[in-house]
Amino acid sequence: MPPNTTASSGQKPGKSGRKKGRRARLILIVLVLALIGGVAYGGYWGVSTVRASFPQTKGSLTLEGLSGPVDVKRDGYGIPQIYASSDEDLFMAQGYVQAQDRFYEMDVRRHMTSGRLSEMFGKGQVKNDEFLRTLGWNRVAKEEYDTKLSASTKKYLQAYAKGVNAYLKGKDGKDISLEYAALGFTNDYAPEAWTPVDSVAWLKAMAWDLRGNMQEEIDRSLMTSRLGPKQIADLYPEYPYDRNKTITQNGAYDSVTQSYVQGGSAGTGGTGQSVAGTGLAGDTTAPGGLQSQLSKLYDVLDDVPTAVGVSGNGIGSNSWVVSGEHTITGKPLLANDPHLSASLPSVWYQMGLHCTAVSSKCSYDVSGYTFAGMPGVIIGHNQNIAWGMTNSGVDVTDLYLEKITGDGYQYDGKVKPFTTRKETIRIAGGGSKTIVVRTTNNGPLLSDRDDELVKVGKKATVDSAAPDRGDGYAIALRWTALDPGTSMDAVFRIDKAADWNEFRKAAESFEVPSQNLVYADGKGPKGHIGYQLPGKIPTRPKGDDGSLPSPGWDPKYRWTGYIKQAELPYEYDPRRGYIVTANQAVVDKDKYPYTLTTDWGYGARSQRITDLITTKTGGGGKISTDDMRQMQLDNSSEIAKLIVPKLLKLDIADKNVREAQKLLEGWDYTQDADSAAAAYFNAVWRNILKLAFGNKLPKELRVKGQCLYVDPVDNTGPADDDRKVLECGQRDADQAQPDGGDRWFEVVRKIIDDEHNDWWKAPKTRLDRAIDTRDELFVRAMKDARWELTAKLGKDLDTWSWGRLHRLFLKNQTLGTEGPAFLKYMLNRGPWKLSGGEATVNATGWNAAGGYGVVWVPSMRMVVNLDDLDKSKWINLSGASGHAYSAHYTDQTEKWAEGELLPWAFSAKAVDKSTSDTLVLKP
Repeated sequence: MPPNTTASSGQKPGKSGRKKGRRARLILIVLVLALIGGVAYGGYWGVSTVRASFPQTKGSLTLEGLSGPVDVKRDGYGIPQIYASSDEDLFMAQGYVQAQDRFYEMDVRRHMTSGRLSEMFGKGQVKNDEFLRTLGWNRVAKEEYDTKLSASTKKYLQAYAKGVNAYLKGKDGKDISLEYAALGFTNDYAPEAWTPVDSVAWLKAMAWDLRGNMQEEIDRSLMTSRLGPKQIADLYPEYPYDRNKTITQNGAYDSVTQSYVQGGSAGTGGTGQSVAGTGLAGDTTAPGGLQSQLSKLYDVLDDVPTAVGVSGNGIGSNSWVVSGEHTITGKPLLANDPHLSASLPSVWYQMGLHCTAVSSKCSYDVSGYTFAGMPGVIIGHNQNIAWGMTNSGVDVTDLYLEKITGDGYQYDGKVKPFTTRKETIRIAGGGSKTIVVRTTNNGPLLSDRDDELVKVGKKATVDSAAPDRGDGYAIALRWTALDPGTSMDAVFRIDKAADWNEFRKAAESFEVPSQNLVYADGKGPKGHIGYQLPGKIPTRPKGDDGSLPSPGWDPKYRWTGYIKQAELPYEYDPRRGYIVTANQAVVDKDKYPYTLTTDWGYGARSQRITDLITTKTGGGGKISTDDMRQMQLDNSSEIAKLIVPKLLKLDIADKNVREAQKLLEGWDYTQDADSAAAAYFNAVWRNILKLAFGNKLPKELRVKGQCLYVDPVDNTGPADDDRKVLECGQRDADQAQPDGGDRWFEVVRKIIDDEHNDWWKAPKTRLDRAIDTRDELFVRAMKDARWELTAKLGKDLDTWSWGRLHRLFLKNQTLGTEGPAFLKYMLNRGPWKLSGGEATVNATGWNAAGGYGVVWVPSMRMVVNLDDLDKSKWINLSGASGHAYSAHYTDQTEKWAEGELLPWAFSAKAVDKSTSDTLVLKP
């Protein structure tokens, strides 16, 4: 059974289906079918089992440990608003209510964060557990809880755990969820008590998914086996500072005060972007085994389950805030929509946490998006301020190549002993496995978790620049999240921050994952807006920008420290009247001395949002809450605006391809679900990437499984509309396929007017002649796209639409990912035909390496109105419940797909008006 807590709903490039534990999964699936259908015990038993886990939402319940009564008010979508008279009661009730709706999800997540998936799902998860134990999220979380967190945070975590355990008390598995009924039959698994550390460890899983550029670091190193420095630089162009605005625009680093100063202009300049040509940082020549080890590490990393749902390059988020000067209400508006892989249930859980009277005894009045399993609100607003988040993408990880000698590793000319620990993995159904985790001064050895990696390391060639090879090489990970921190403190401090100063102070504790924090309040005549980059961000020695793995034996590649809070970029009430964050560069490199990362998002979304805001406000126009919603739904394709005019100039001889070309005439570049032009253009774009770059990348980066189209009669190429699709992978099985994200927008933009650039060249194949120029490649891409869509959508172009290709399936996080069609039908939902696309504001992302299906989405959307919080709007991807047959399993999805938002009640009066069910929890 796959452990992915946010199972991807589309294709993932180059990844074969998991076969681990397939026999155990099939046994489990049969048992679940028996439960659902009542095969063993009759139809009534099956229905009663399904209903047994539904939460009580009316009447009253007694909870031992409460100091006073707590009201849980749910609206028509099952979204709870909790009212209590003390902080401890509030968070205890939060734990109870989240467990009512989502405990199975919570339990799977904590087994992931602690590397104990095998205890639930059997031997098929042992390899994942080995890797997760090596990272040691749970160990770090325990150290964090014991030594770093404030007394109040610990108190809240304990209260939350008490609430979860109050829900579990006296319940059998079938009383908690249908999934437990099935697990009980197969391995006698029973949920254990929740602990505060279980909640803290979830932050480590978040940080892993949002860790920054480790994938790019591996990719660049692998590219050096086939590409030169100039070619690699072509594929990783510098951020276009002259075209796409950075987040902060009116500040700079002051070298005198050693702080970031708003309105400042003095800057020392960053180190810029550099790409070495050896695969290893600096002048050191990489050993021959490095590429093989990194290639194998790809497979190991690819199998690690995702937490919040980040899977693949190009994923990001949008958040922006507009000052009262430019809004209809005269107070700020704040929008946020994090982009994550689609999951069922959604990774987010909407909730309000209210003190009946805000005081020193009970200090919270906050509402927004939470994570089931963690107390507090992650994104939302309280009675004074609102905030949103997008991933900053700053580089907080580095891979180090280590030299192994005996029971130690080489560093600074000496052999240092490993720090070691043993980890025992228990396996459902009996048995266990013990592993040894070895750690260097740069972090744990990831390469120990794969036998092939260990073998490759021992056989790696020796080079003249490295010390004696000894017993081979290994790969270690240095990562800020492996040090205990204080991010859990930040959650509670932000939740009750009253103004900008308190918000910034709270952000100091937000060490990992580093996020772009946007801020708004309604104070004063027009309110205030702001931005803060928080995080524990490492500094590196001069000449090392973190873009490639580093030689672990050389002390000069050790991190030199961390950027101080006063040095981190921020912005408050900028004169332009808005702030946009969409994973673009935070600050101009010439205004900042530190390299935050070399791998920003390239600003396609952020600049489009900026253009939408300035167009609306130009000439004194004002923005409304609904305008913010409409901006979130913008489907405009930036790469289409660049390429389509050139496609329309091409002389196409084939009448069938010419017919498809005509679809682009007059197209406004909007990727609506019913657009035939959007379908054809995206197919052309995908084929451009394949032809221009696919056969030039190293084999380690190549993606198998491309579907190819040839004439069924003579097998020589397209002759007419009867071209058929052959089995995927029959031709060019080793050809790479870029993912299609906005980095590739920038790559193509740089060479678009150089018609004879080498990237446009492609070799002769058995179907087609060689390609020498851009236009020849574009013609071939248009032809291939025409026949690809003919095979997928039919001959009649009038029936083509983007939504037929670009579909979203929501899959239940475990049982719904594999198994017979009947089970999937019972647990999964979809499809929905979606608008939007890659690197658009409405980022319903697809990956060119795998096809057109939706693989990541705006996981929620919100717009906060700081003039009247009750006029704010929100929506979730799925619903409040994790119970597959609850009315609230996917009751928000249809509205989400249509771009609608729900009313977001906050005041007691508005909450009462929207309440459908009230449950009283009594001490």
